[in-house]
Amino acid sequence: MKRLSHYDTTGRARMVDVSAKAGTRRTATAQAYVRIRPSVLKKLPENPKGDPLEIARIAGIAGAKRTSELIPLCHPLLLSHADVSISLERRGVRITSTVTSTGPTGVEMEALTAAAIAALTVYDMTKALDKRIEIQDLYLLEKTGGKSGDFRR
Repeated sequence: MKRLSHYDTTGRARMVDVSAKAGTRRTATAQAYVRIRPSVLKKLPENPKGDPLEIARIAGIAGAKRTSELIPLCHPLLLSHADVSISLERRGVRITSTVTSTGPTGVEMEALTAAAIAALTVYDMTKALDKRIEIQDLYLLEKTGGKSGDFRR
């Protein structure tokens, strides 16, 4: 069975030392779903705060870049690319984030953070219309590169 890498041999939490690892191309894609009533979805273009989906997209990209400030043991990474796409669906908004780096550790947390921050921003921009909005299905879709190899859900 694999060990959790964020603990030392005595059980203390630690930041993993990646200094001996070579930088390789690594990507990760994550998604989140924001369930919103159709009547609220129709009002998105009228939002006085601005276009909630575009603001959420930019917030997600900013979130990816600041992941190490939010998740205590994440490494600060130089990202080569971060993008968030948001599409309207019948019962809500689907958010997909993709992050790329050529560093010594993966970018899964950055992709997940981007999707989560974008989803939270959609909620923030629309909560005046409905407090029952739900953020659902935040998960990793795929990752490439690194010692553990590729993963596809």
